Amino acid sequence: MIDRQTLSRVTLFADLDEPHLEQVAHVFDDERFPNGSRVVHQGMPGGGFYVMLEGAASVVASGAERAVLRPGDFFGEASILLGDMAIADVVAIGELHCAVANAGDLRPLLGRFPSIAIRMLEASARRLRAANEWQP
Repeated sequence: MIDRQTLSRVTLFADLDEPHLEQVAHVFDDERFPNGSRVVHQGMPGGGFYVMLEGAASVVASGAERAVLRPGDFFGEASILLGDMAIADVVAIGELHCAVANAGDLRPLLGRFPSIAIRMLEASARRLRAANEWQP
């Protein structure tokens, strides 16, 4: 279980009150990954939903870096929600500290706490917009 105070500092959970943060904290484990660890493997089933607490991670698809993730960012949700393989590797840059939920816990979590789902949709919309911005 992750500490609820730690979760309270993450934008994804900003709308939750203390009792709800406590419930959400029970869904997540505290995990650390050393520098260079492949947390998610391209072409493999998604095994978890990761919310970054400290550190950075590189998103690498077909050998090319596509993004760098920072604290507050999350990953793994697309594979879980779509029931598909991961489309990229996620590699720790330095030590990476994450709150991690099992794949089977994500949908029930989003059903119980719609504010988390809305914040995830907002972040996904920002990612989609950034991916589709025209670069002259």
